[in-house]
This record gives sequence, C-alpha cells and structure tokens, in this order.
Amino acid sequence: MSGEAIVLTHAKGGTSTVTIGDVMQSNGVIHVVDTVLML
Repeated sequence: MSGEAIVLTHAKGGTSTVTIGDVMQSNGVIHVVDTVLML
C-alpha cells in the first residue's frame, strides 16, 4: 500500500487519515493520524 492514503472511519461517521506510518520506537510502532476519533 505504499503511496496510498489510508483513511480510518468510525461507525458514527468520523474519519481520520494516517499521515505518517510505521514510526519505529523501542516499545512498538506508531502510526500518526491527523484527527482523533472519539468512541
């Protein structure tokens, strides 16, 4: 999926886009999104 936008969609209609994927950290991997989805 290199180069493609990844959009997350909440069941209630909110959306968030992954802006930076696969940020390696000592305790795991981070994916940065542009919006917080409220549950």
